[in-house]
Amino acid sequence: MKETSIQDSRLTRNVLITVFVVLIATLSTAFWFCYQTVKAEAYARYMGIKNVSAEKVSRIVRGVELSAQNVFDEVSANMDTPENVITALRRKANLNRDTRGYFAAFELDYFPEQGTWFEPYIYQPDVTGFEYRQVGSARHNYTKSPWYVQAKKTGESFWSEPYYYYDGTSMSGHYTTFIKPLYNGNGRLACVCGADMKFEWLAKELEWVDESSKHDQQLNKYQRMSKDLDFYSLILDIDGTSIAHPEELSFSITDHDALLNLAQKKGGELDMNVGGVPCTVYYGPIENIEWAIAVVVPKQDLLKPMLPLALVFVLLTAVGMLIVWLVTRTVAKKATSAMEN
Repeated sequence: MKETSIQDSRLTRNVLITVFVVLIATLSTAFWFCYQTVKAEAYARYMGIKNVSAEKVSRIVRGVELSAQNVFDEVSANMDTPENVITALRRKANLNRDTRGYFAAFELDYFPEQGTWFEPYIYQPDVTGFEYRQVGSARHNYTKSPWYVQAKKTGESFWSEPYYYYDGTSMSGHYTTFIKPLYNGNGRLACVCGADMKFEWLAKELEWVDESSKHDQQLNKYQRMSKDLDFYSLILDIDGTSIAHPEELSFSITDHDALLNLAQKKGGELDMNVGGVPCTVYYGPIENIEWAIAVVVPKQDLLKPMLPLALVFVLLTAVGMLIVWLVTRTVAKKATSAMEN
């Protein structure tokens, strides 16, 4: 009788082990497929948000270009006197609040009465309006600046490389400038005009897009397990450095394949630590400009939908093992009772 009991225990144990292995293999496979589905859904969602942000930035940049063109056309039509140039800058600058300042950097001695350097600058230090100052000087010989040299050489409009300007005022910050050369009636280069755009302002526009995306029911209809989405968008330069971003949330991409994609204007995703937090970065190009948009999502946020599912799988495993144990135990007892009779 004792030997029969031992055999029953061994049978029960073997059945339990077999069922446990089968359950774990089955549920692990199911969990892996669910995880891949969640990843695919997250990729589609955040790439969609990236595309919305890229379109927004492209529209902003295009708007700045069109407004700048209006200013530059006004300057081009009033280059007979320096006073008329300044008036032209003032008149058109007030039509666009998205640009921080406009300037016209003239060829050396173009207006002899103004001295060697003449670079009128109309700018808005705050929301109260535009102010004027003359910034050209021997100390600031703009004709040697890379943007002036490039404009004079190519004769085409372009966006400058991002740069940092500091003067201790609200004008300090990260900028980029839309540049265009202007020619007089004789076909001679008269000046190089520019429209300054501040990246901090562009970052606020991206924050607005992020908040709108977080509350977009259609965009997030499958994100049932995480109502408080924790992601943010930023703008990357072609070298992978963030140039417009929320405060204290900047980073640089160093992955070779991702940098190659950025250089080739391709999109993709990348796992990396951002500020010490494991994140997935979804990135892609912006149309008509040499920048890229990136959406940064903490891994924890991506895995939130999987946590309830993991708990369900653990519960199913426990319940399944309990049922098998009870059934096996009952069968073993009946088998033992039959043998004794």
